Amino acid sequence: MDDIVKLAMAKWPNVPHCYGWLALDRRGNWRMRDERAQALGLPGDRITNAALLGFINRNYTHDEQGRWYFQNGPQRVYVTLEVAPYVAHTDPVEGFVLHTREPLRQIDAAWMTEAGYLLLQDGEKIAAVDDRDMAQCLQRLQIGDVAASDEQVLAWLDTPHEGVSLTLAFKGARIPLGHVAGDAMAIRFGFVPEPQPETA
Repeated sequence: MDDIVKLAMAKWPNVPHCYGWLALDRRGNWRMRDERAQALGLPGDRITNAALLGFINRNYTHDEQGRWYFQNGPQRVYVTLEVAPYVAHTDPVEGFVLHTREPLRQIDAAWMTEAGYLLLQDGEKIAAVDDRDMAQCLQRLQIGDVAASDEQVLAWLDTPHEGVSLTLAFKGARIPLGHVAGDAMAIRFGFVPEPQPETA
């Protein structure tokens, strides 16, 4: 977290939190959602300013309830998550890089949803892989020592507990894939997709 943010938090500790104005979409874009976008359920305007993106990325964290937010000076700006708290992109050098520009150091576990979303865990970070990068990821999936075909992956998604072990190759390791229902992701991984103000 930036030092200037820490100073602002100490100086103004009781600034009201902000909800609904910032979103992270399924492709790792930060989006500003004004009142109109919120009222109409629109994704909002994509933030493109490099300095602002860097500031948000450096000051992105979560509270003890699993609500993710951007610490904007003394104010918490809670984030609406379209899929997961992080979005990962494939990278020729690092393997995967998060939307915050941090490389994924390791993959502790991996899952796929019935819709084919690939989820990666690095410590406490849960990232959904950008769908535009899935073609490259599918090339890393294996059954036994052989690359898995598209048909085999689809069959595994349909019947993930039939004794077929699907793995993801990453930096010399093979990570077994688990299956998680898309509508159970938030509960399973302990994050809040749409943070709301606490009621008294």
